[in-house]
Amino acid sequence: MALDNTVIQTILTEKFGEQVTAFEENFGLLVFEVNAAVSHDLVAFLRDDATLRFNFLTDVCGAHFPDNDTARQFAVIYHMHNWLDNKRVRIKAYLDGTQPSVASIADLFESANWQERETYDFYGINFENHPDLKRILNMDEMVSFPMRKEFPMEDQGRTDKDDRYFGREKKAISN
Repeated sequence: MALDNTVIQTILTEKFGEQVTAFEENFGLLVFEVNAAVSHDLVAFLRDDATLRFNFLTDVCGAHFPDNDTARQFAVIYHMHNWLDNKRVRIKAYLDGTQPSVASIADLFESANWQERETYDFYGINFENHPDLKRILNMDEMVSFPMRKEFPMEDQGRTDKDDRYFGREKKAISN
């Protein structure tokens, strides 16, 4: 039996029921949502199931949707790949905007360690039971999370920039 998206959806729906929803196919890629409370179990199942065999974690990243209601303001997105059948899936777990938190999958995939730290560093999403959740690219002293939509695009106090060079004024630039 070939592993196609309908087979994957059927297996996941049978195992997780209402915890997996919003299945859709984008250019052959199966995309769906998972309740964040079972995201760790779902990723483990995708990896360990004898039929599914999603043995490679391609990416873990975050997203911020400030216009959504509070319960869906953040998302953690997982991309997984089954090398044997050459199938990929994208999994979205929406998180509460007041304290975004989800279980770490670093115990399932070692590569998730860095990816979760990066997501924490830029979005402030807490990965519960992560072995070393701390900033990875930004300074430890930083108190904000630069990929959140409320983060300012640039320092408004800078004096070394001339807005005319950035298309912010319609005045002609003279030499």
